[in-house]
Amino acid sequence: MSTSTGKFHTTNDFNAIVLERRSVKVYDPEVKISREEMTEILAEATRAPSSVNMQPWRFLVIDSAEGKAKLAPLASFNQTQVLTSSAAIAVFYDANNIEYMDEIFGKAVELGYMPSDVRDMQMQQVKPYYEKITAAEMRDVNLIDSGLISMQLMLVARAHGYDTNAMAGYDKEHIAEIFGLDKERFQPVMLISIGKAAKEGYPSYRLPVETITTWA
Repeated sequence: MSTSTGKFHTTNDFNAIVLERRSVKVYDPEVKISREEMTEILAEATRAPSSVNMQPWRFLVIDSAEGKAKLAPLASFNQTQVLTSSAAIAVFYDANNIEYMDEIFGKAVELGYMPSDVRDMQMQQVKPYYEKITAAEMRDVNLIDSGLISMQLMLVARAHGYDTNAMAGYDKEHIAEIFGLDKERFQPVMLISIGKAAKEGYPSYRLPVETITTWA
């Protein structure tokens, strides 16, 4: 029988969250994450930084049997992660995220995070920039921001006691329309499985700092 979890061995231990994270390929299909807890995980992940706080990321959480059945054929060699995980989270960026600029800056003032004169100055600078930037440049910005939240999402999941795997091997061309999203507006970035490992992930070799770092 499927079990629904609340908090699942949460931790604030840095080493457990970051240094012991593994990419997990097989999950315990009996472990379910409530939508209430998933909402908490996503809310905590959204504390990730983004260019001028535009938060272009959008989530599609696929946690039902029906949703997973639709996703599995799109997931290529990652079907095991999709079908056994508690959920698969598709991270998109919103190509029209500028629509939320007024709300983001307005709420910042309303909540006391930003003085109104700073809001006005930033809006005068940011709006023309976003209106003139090329599609390729905007895509680069949105991909960077969406990459930041994808990593943060996996670390937050780890803090909640869950395991994850980031996947690029899926049908990016059709995933939006298969789930009823505007494929021109919502651009796929990452597919992240989340659940409790049935088979632990393996440690992996990392290049030494001396190899990857230049000091100046």
